[in-house]
Parts: sequence; structure tokens; C-alpha cells
Amino acid sequence: MAIQWFPGHMHLTRKAIEERVKEIDVVIELLDARLPGSSANPMLAQLTAGKPALKVLNKQDLADPVRTQEWLAHFNALPGTRALGLDASMTAPAKALIDACFALAPKRGASMAKPMRVLICGIPNVGKSTLINTLKGKRSAKTGDEAGVTKIEQRIVLQDAFYLFDTPGVLWPRIIVAKSGYNLAASGAIGKNAFDEEEVALELLDTLRQHYPAQVETRYKLTGVAEQTDEQLLEAIGRKRGALQSGGRINLQKSAEVVIHDFRQSSLGRITLETPEEFAQWLAHGQKMDAERQVKKDAIELDRAIRFKKVPQPARGEPSGDKA
Repeated sequence: MAIQWFPGHMHLTRKAIEERVKEIDVVIELLDARLPGSSANPMLAQLTAGKPALKVLNKQDLADPVRTQEWLAHFNALPGTRALGLDASMTAPAKALIDACFALAPKRGASMAKPMRVLICGIPNVGKSTLINTLKGKRSAKTGDEAGVTKIEQRIVLQDAFYLFDTPGVLWPRIIVAKSGYNLAASGAIGKNAFDEEEVALELLDTLRQHYPAQVETRYKLTGVAEQTDEQLLEAIGRKRGALQSGGRINLQKSAEVVIHDFRQSSLGRITLETPEEFAQWLAHGQKMDAERQVKKDAIELDRAIRFKKVPQPARGEPSGDKA
């Protein structure tokens, strides 16, 4: 099942970004270091095309350090783009954002006549508000451990001639990469009522048993994790954690909640759910499937238009234009 989540305030955020970006010098996109590809907003890329971009892999202390370096190299190789890793609770690395912005737009911020104007964007629950509070040195932005806490744009003065515009977390109208939907849900970027926790936990376990089996074994005191199916693993975790129902049956919902919670809290260790190569493959497949879906949709709409005579038809006896 494809996961989608685009509540009403996100439509307003998209319009606000579209208007604000006209006067912006640098766009900071805050990404989740555990899923850098899936948390990069393709809609934002379209809205801010041509603007210098700073990709910040936030929550790097929760992510696989080797894979974080792979993603930083990937983004730094893109034109007009710089990337750095960050733990939003660390003051010194956070200040590096200001230097990175000046490097991308060296002619801005030298005086009040030409202030540095930075737009910071990101998916819900990626840590923007926490980062801004760290940069500002006080609680200036509301924070929370759920998607969609910030609802309005905020203008924050970080230093003389340096203005930061914070926007609400925003996804995109339709997620075409199925795996991204599951990864976003596992991270907490999607509202909990928009997905089935058991499905998300199974997808998460599929990744963990392939790439991080030892960490799963350590956390849940299991053996042979890599050889088990996702369903068997979810049941085993439920059994270990006492998620039992009457008759000794496993409460899979409870087991799924345990797995998702442990991932979000980094109780399983430092984990990254995707590599640049993996995400490129998922994206290519998603784009192919989306193109095929559009062709089918167009064909259905054309057929409907013809049946309801919304498209001119050749008169009886007149040539249709086809050659024998």
C-alpha cells in the first residue's frame, strides 16, 4: 500500500515558499541523515531551482557514519550545492551553517543594505525547530516529537544582516517512491493516522535484517536474524517483548510499535535506511511506474471524453483520417 500524507496546511506552505523564494539568497534543506534521499523534497527542488542549496544531514548522531559520508559526497558533487552533517543539539556545528551560507552567496550579508536571506525547509519532524533554537541560543521556535508542529512561517534574525525564514515542515503531494513512503513513516515524518504500523514495521525489518542483523540480534536477544522472514522476525520480537494475546498469539500491532519506537529512539544503534545507489534505483522504478500510471490515466480520460461526446467524432460516412 502506497503511503501518502499532504494535509491542508502543506498547500499553504507550498504557496508561501513559492512567493518567498523570489527574494532568497540561499536555501537550506534539512534532511534526515537516516534517510537522506527519501527526506529530500522533489517539490522543493522545483520551487527553488537555480538557488544555491545547502543540504544539511540532521540527526547524524543517529545515522550510520559510513553511509553519512557517502551521502555527503553525493550531495557535494551536485552543482551549486554544499552539504554537511549536523546534530542539531550541538552548538558549534550548528554555527557552521552561517559560514556555509556565506560561501554559497559571498556577496550577501556584508551590510544591512545587502542582508543574507536564507530559507530553511524540510520535511515534518526533521528537527528544524530544534536547530533554530540552537542557532538562536534560546527557545524561539516551537518543537515537538510529531509531524506538523510548525504551522506558520517565522522570520528570525541570527546576526546582523543575516535573516532566516523558517517554514512549516512540508512533504509533497504524491510520493512516487514506495520505499520512501515507508521510510518516512518509520522516521516519524508522516502523521500516524496515514499508515499501517504493521506494514511499516515489516518494511523496516526487511532493511534491518539485511544490513544491520547484528544490531537487531543484540537489541532483542535473537539469533539468525538474517535468515528469517520479516513476518517471522516481527513475531519473534513480539514474543521476546511479551506482546502476547489470549491463547499465546502474538500481538503484531504491539510488536510493530516496539520496532518503530526503537528505530526512532536509536535504541537499535546508528542506522541509515538507504544509500545513494539504492535510492537512485528506487527513484528510477518509481518514475517508470508513475509514467505508466499517467499513460493509463490519460487513456481512461480520453475514453470517457469520447463516450460522453466531449471530443469531436467523424460524421457518419466521413473519413476518419486513417489510411487503409
